Amino acid sequence: MSTSPGETAKRIRLSPDERRTQLITLGVKMLGERAIEDISVSEIAAQAGISRGLLFHYFPTKQDFQLEVVRHANAELLARVSPDPGLGLFEMLRDSVGRYIDYVSENRRSYLALLRGPASSSPDLVGLVEQTRRAIVDIILTQVPLTEPEREQPRLVLALRGWVAFTEETTLSWLRDETVTRDELIELLVESLLALSMAVNPALAAALQPPDRPPSL
Repeated sequence: MSTSPGETAKRIRLSPDERRTQLITLGVKMLGERAIEDISVSEIAAQAGISRGLLFHYFPTKQDFQLEVVRHANAELLARVSPDPGLGLFEMLRDSVGRYIDYVSENRRSYLALLRGPASSSPDLVGLVEQTRRAIVDIILTQVPLTEPEREQPRLVLALRGWVAFTEETTLSWLRDETVTRDELIELLVESLLALSMAVNPALAAALQPPDRPPSL
């Protein structure tokens, strides 16, 4: 049961691993409502039914706690966008992009703060964000019908990293203004990857096309 700020939950005995997981889970939940720098360890401790000092038994500093919260939030994002193997390649792409948009919409304050807020200048947090970007590129490369040498071509990897950056910037702008619908945003992001693929690897672009699209398009 959740508690209001300043209200202490009844303390429940947990193992060290269980307590650590509980604190991180509470932090991830709070991250969905506020920026990482605004997460209150006092509120987290109160919700867990422990003292603020005991929280620092599990995490040496507030920054250590913040890093673990962001690491788990990023893992949630990657799990959310994990491709559905039951779909064709184009539908798989569209589905994953849609779930990406849904995730960041649900966590817009933390998403905006991590990419553009004060936390975006933290070297440790920047490193975690970069890991997530690389993981998204790897997800795409794992699914596309290319040989291992083709997947490792620097030009292709660079193009995909550029697409991830474009996706982030476009989504940030959309979160602020929402000048187009969710479906229009998904269409824009998917079509941008198709166009980029055509420039760097026409065979990949052909594989990514929807099955009912004429080859000339």
